[in-house]
Amino acid sequence: MFSKIKKIGILGGGQLGRMSALSAAHLGFKIHILCPEKDCPASLVTPYFTCADYEDFKALEEFAGNVDVITYEFENIPLKTIEFLEKFKPVYPKSNLLEISQNRLNEKDFLNSLNILTAPWAPCRKPDDIDDILTKWDTQECIIKTTRFGYDGKGQLKHDVNSKSQESWNDLNTDEAVIEGIIDFDFEISVVIARDVRGQSAAYPAVKNEHKNHILSKTIAPAPNLSPEIAKQASDMAHKIADAVDLVGILALELFVTKDGGLIANEIAPRTHNSGHWTMDACAVSQFDNHIRCVAGLSVGATTPHSAAEMINLIGDDVNGLDQYLTMDHAHVHLYGKEDVKPGRKMGHVNILKMPHKELSA
Repeated sequence: MFSKIKKIGILGGGQLGRMSALSAAHLGFKIHILCPEKDCPASLVTPYFTCADYEDFKALEEFAGNVDVITYEFENIPLKTIEFLEKFKPVYPKSNLLEISQNRLNEKDFLNSLNILTAPWAPCRKPDDIDDILTKWDTQECIIKTTRFGYDGKGQLKHDVNSKSQESWNDLNTDEAVIEGIIDFDFEISVVIARDVRGQSAAYPAVKNEHKNHILSKTIAPAPNLSPEIAKQASDMAHKIADAVDLVGILALELFVTKDGGLIANEIAPRTHNSGHWTMDACAVSQFDNHIRCVAGLSVGATTPHSAAEMINLIGDDVNGLDQYLTMDHAHVHLYGKEDVKPGRKMGHVNILKMPHKELSA
């Protein structure tokens, strides 16, 4: 099938947009980036760039007129922006998924409606709610998260009975939060799934994620020591979510594997995901290839890896140790074109391929 789509618009100009644009170029598509930041990573790999705010509706209408279909690279695009653009061109993933994933209360309610287990949770809109929930749950501690704009550990804190609820509430600086029970988990996994316009979907194998300072540091693919039953259960959850929202494109589902071998859903990302970067070198069709294929109306591609892999994030000063990877066998270096090295800033990643083996297609 040859796509009638010629130019794809991407809202957001970070590294996810950049890697999507590079995949689009390999597939013969032109990419137009709209981002409020000049010289953003994605703007460096395409001649079509609009520097405008996400709520500049005149610029958005002009942007829509210059592309055939629109997608976005991160979930903090204003919902009203997506709903406005949907009047002019198809936008994938659709606004319903963005609305769910932008608010942690909506997200947890949605997951539970699909009989997908989450940590215990409750809405929090004032300091007294914190004390009330600790009493109701008969627990000494909890996690409190803002409902919006939290990522890489931002917008959340741990609270216990020795903390002052007013101080915790003030530290979050929000008018709405979610209180979560603390899960005694063994490790975190995630599943990235692609789904095309015909409703055909394919999930990449579940991977194990390791974090430093709440930021993803390493992904091991496929996840080691994960039973086939748990791996299938995780994949089935991702398929159920993708079908429920009529996904077109990519989404990621983050999960906790509990010490007794259960699965607890943590959150949904309505986009390509850091834990899927390993697919760029260990799969014939990467998560970025599949995202572009799906939003452009092409068939979803195979998600079976040809190699096992470890993805190492280069965060802040990590990029200064690049030489060790440049001389390493089977290491694939990806840098994002960011000039300023800052603590906690993702500067690039390295995919280290392992020997392929027959179990990868299981």
